[in-house]
Amino acid sequence: MAIKVIAQRREVKIGKNPGMKFVMRPDLYVPITEKKVFQEAATHSGISSGVIKAAWDAAGEVIRTWATEGHSIPLPGLGTMRFGVRSKAVEKLEDVKANLISVRRIIFTPNVDVKDELKNTSIQITCLDEDGNVLKRVTSGDSGEIEDNENGGNTENGSGSGSQTGDNNGGNTGGGGDGGDDLDKN
Repeated sequence: MAIKVIAQRREVKIGKNPGMKFVMRPDLYVPITEKKVFQEAATHSGISSGVIKAAWDAAGEVIRTWATEGHSIPLPGLGTMRFGVRSKAVEKLEDVKANLISVRRIIFTPNVDVKDELKNTSIQITCLDEDGNVLKRVTSGDSGEIEDNENGGNTENGSGSGSQTGDNNGGNTGGGGDGGDDLDKN
């Protein structure tokens, strides 16, 4: 299995070097229905799809409740999920107001197994011209490093650069992005 990516030539008008560039985007597949997920899980587990759906619906309700209470919720076999916010940082206590929050976020942190699966999956790039004609295909030969925004923006093996706060102004819960202070942490 491989992750499919499209690199299409298009006009880039912003940045230091505007012009015709190959811009990458995921080659999106057809969305898989919930029913198919439950059927596959039933096949793999020997449990009926109806029982799996009922359990998943109940787990989803518990996850939503606990996440809105501020907990980091384990998603067995996948990782953890929590809610956070992006906000501006201010120096004075009297300037702290709700309007500093720019966006609410859902933060997913994959577990080691999910990261390893991604690391070991090749990436196939299809290069297209501006009209959608295939120019060439490339298969990744990279090291498979995984960005880890939860641990200072470094790659999985600890190399790489960046910071959890993005080295910009403002606050950000969950790492990456445009934050200054991580408001989730004390």
